[in-house]
Amino acid sequence: MSDLAPAAARLTEPPALTPAGFVNEFYPSFWWIPAGILAAALAIKLPSIIRLWTDPLLRAVGGLLVLALSVFVFVAPSTIAWVNRITGVPNISGPWVYSLLTAFCGSCLLLIITWRNGLSDRSPRTRSAMRWVLGTYAAVIVALWVLFALADMPEERLRDLDTYYANTPYAREMIVLYLLAHTVATLVTNALIWNWVRADGLDSLLRWGLKFLGVGYALQLAFDAAKLSAVGGRWAGRDLDWLSTAVAPPLACLSAVLIAVGFILPHTGQYLHDRRQVRNAVRELRPLYQLMKTGSGGGVPRVLRATPELRLIRRETFIRDGLLSLSRFVDEDLRGRAYDAALALGHPPDRAKALAAAVTVLDAADARSHGRERDGGDGSGSGSGSGSGSGEADTTDLLRDIGAVSRALRHPDAVRAVRERAGAADADADAAAAAAAAAAAADRVRAAGPVGREGAER
Repeated sequence: MSDLAPAAARLTEPPALTPAGFVNEFYPSFWWIPAGILAAALAIKLPSIIRLWTDPLLRAVGGLLVLALSVFVFVAPSTIAWVNRITGVPNISGPWVYSLLTAFCGSCLLLIITWRNGLSDRSPRTRSAMRWVLGTYAAVIVALWVLFALADMPEERLRDLDTYYANTPYAREMIVLYLLAHTVATLVTNALIWNWVRADGLDSLLRWGLKFLGVGYALQLAFDAAKLSAVGGRWAGRDLDWLSTAVAPPLACLSAVLIAVGFILPHTGQYLHDRRQVRNAVRELRPLYQLMKTGSGGGVPRVLRATPELRLIRRETFIRDGLLSLSRFVDEDLRGRAYDAALALGHPPDRAKALAAAVTVLDAADARSHGRERDGGDGSGSGSGSGSGSGEADTTDLLRDIGAVSRALRHPDAVRAVRERAGAADADADAAAAAAAAAAAADRVRAAGPVGREGAER
């Protein structure tokens, strides 16, 4: 008896779950996985669609996601049974799902044609292609419902309608029509996509989106092959239903996810790229913003739920207002000396200009804090906080290059080196001016002769 125990245990063990068995076991809830992913993608995309409603491409992508989501919601067995029950017509979910899938195929073709050729392209060839797609797929949807009305399909099928009614008159034609329409649309769309991927000058996000679309539509072709093989098996008297019920569903789910990623990636990626640039710009202006806050006694009031774009605009405005208030303390001579000093230290011209502006702004802020306003009377001042001429200094360059100035302030050692060298140049200039004045006085004394010298001695 002990020898029989292991054999009995093996007989009572559940059989290993094959891939087909896994799909069959989870088939009722299998369809909600891609539906959830598509719903999440639509939720991510919806704010952009609402904000930029005038963009027809965004609206088209949103409509495409809605159609794809509808296909997976209505193909779930629980939804099929619910639709059949509330309408009182057995298997009416069949043509309904086929119509949604056909509309999705036609929409994909239209979107690819419009996306690639551009919204401004209204050439006869483009218009003809769009009319052909609209007319053909609208006619297919009408034909599906006509064939369903003519077919005798009394027994409700929640999973295998394609193969169960594969030999039923009119139902057979309906099933083959939707599969052929789907296959043709997938082939054409796939060809357009891969031809587009090979084009030059594509943005990297767009190229990756197209690659995802290409792989997704390749899986759609595998889905069509599985479905057509299962239907053909019924015609040949063979049981290949597992291709339709166990192989095709995972292909459809994975394909839907890849297609959703492909359509969303270029738009969402560009949106995220733009947002990152705005945030980087806000962070880049922080040093100059902090300097302006120190002089003004306060910064920009915080606004709840302010967008990064609004924060950037408010920060730029605050900085420019602060620079305008500093204009009467700006020493243009110092800026020139600082620029020469930065060049002498080996900085390239653009970098030297930004460092010189940073030195000038720091000097103006120090002058304001000590109340050393530029003297517009004699214009003789040349030290820190002074400048030549009258009126306010020209701050056009400072206002225009606030990003470069703020980046320069992130390197205090470089700014300090330029400032010290510019200060040394100023001291040398003062010493040279004093020496020149002394030499001029000596020349005047010599020119006056003995009388002048006696007068000078007296």
